[in-house]
Amino acid sequence: GTLLVRYGLNVQSDQYVTLAGEVGHRELLRILVEKCYRSGARYVSVEIHDPHFLRSRIEHSHQDHLSYVPHWETAETEELVELKGATLGLVGPEEPKVLEGLDPQKLNAVRVARYNSRKRFYQDGIDRGLVQWCVAAAPTERWAELVFPECSPEEALRSLWNELFAICRCDRSDFLDAWRSHRDVLMKRAQHLTSLKLQTLRFVGPGTDLSVGLSSHAKFLGGAEVSSSGVVFDANIPTEECFTTPDWRKTEGKVVVTRPVLVNGTLVEGLKLEFREGQIVHFQANHGSDVFEALLSSDDGAKRLGEVALVGVDSPIFRTGRIFQEILLDENAACHIAIGSAYRTCLKAPENQSEEAFFTSVGCNESSVHTDLMISSEAVDVVGIDSTGKVIPLLRQGQWV
Repeated sequence: GTLLVRYGLNVQSDQYVTLAGEVGHRELLRILVEKCYRSGARYVSVEIHDPHFLRSRIEHSHQDHLSYVPHWETAETEELVELKGATLGLVGPEEPKVLEGLDPQKLNAVRVARYNSRKRFYQDGIDRGLVQWCVAAAPTERWAELVFPECSPEEALRSLWNELFAICRCDRSDFLDAWRSHRDVLMKRAQHLTSLKLQTLRFVGPGTDLSVGLSSHAKFLGGAEVSSSGVVFDANIPTEECFTTPDWRKTEGKVVVTRPVLVNGTLVEGLKLEFREGQIVHFQANHGSDVFEALLSSDDGAKRLGEVALVGVDSPIFRTGRIFQEILLDENAACHIAIGSAYRTCLKAPENQSEEAFFTSVGCNESSVHTDLMISSEAVDVVGIDSTGKVIPLLRQGQWV
């Protein structure tokens, strides 16, 4: 709880805070509420949701009603932005398979409507840095059983907490210092990657030869972020990545997705993609292809890249050898790309150009979707290519060079 409130959110005195999680996160949410108030929060708003409510809506609601979002939900997120608040969401499903088998188009309709109702939060809160935000993992019994099927429910839950504590450096008495030094390593690595002025990242491995083009305005980020008010915070706990925003128009090649990915409650496995002129032109999957197809049909931007991130196999998440079936953990085990919306924080518009014209000119993707796909392993090499054509090895067999 201390790590999440002091480093994840870095709650300030007199700040408005929102927390969200599932019913199974209630005990941790209670701890977080107390720690937020002890840090001087003005008010802590808590949203506890149950995915069974969403399942009932998808199964029984009229199709035309699925895009309805009440005004107060939009107003709540807009107030968060106006007050320059802090918001934390806990992930780790209480019932991982509760949305399986539902109509993917209906699920998508609800998700797109929710995204559109929160556009101001994404554009001003996140992209312009008005809000401190954090997504953090919190184990639940059934999620733990998925990750540790060989254990009893009690042992599985204990094992998942122990694994998470180790990944977040919380398994030692000096955990805050350990987290801070880890954060510094990621920030220095991101600064080094930015200084290389790379034009292209190329991923090569079994079934993979993917080139991701970068804008000359793009910078890499990793470790902590800084809000527009100058507050340092961690958007993801845990985190192992250095990421940037690609020019979506310059994505070419084929890529094998090396880990299963959860899309709208269904695990998509054995995914392979082909990009041509920046768009996904072909894909195949062993399981969940209908759900992935529905995701791609969300809007034009869903078929394009919005993020590329580098993660070495020295990641403690990769070293566990486990698939966590939770994107926050799995994306920090391997290099990944994200289809859909881009992080504008990785790009800075020149003073003399309007923001919208600038973001269009550098191929900054827009979409209601943001789905991470893991694309590396110990068999994948990554090189960077600069404007002179110089090839710079970055990861060899998954290890940082």
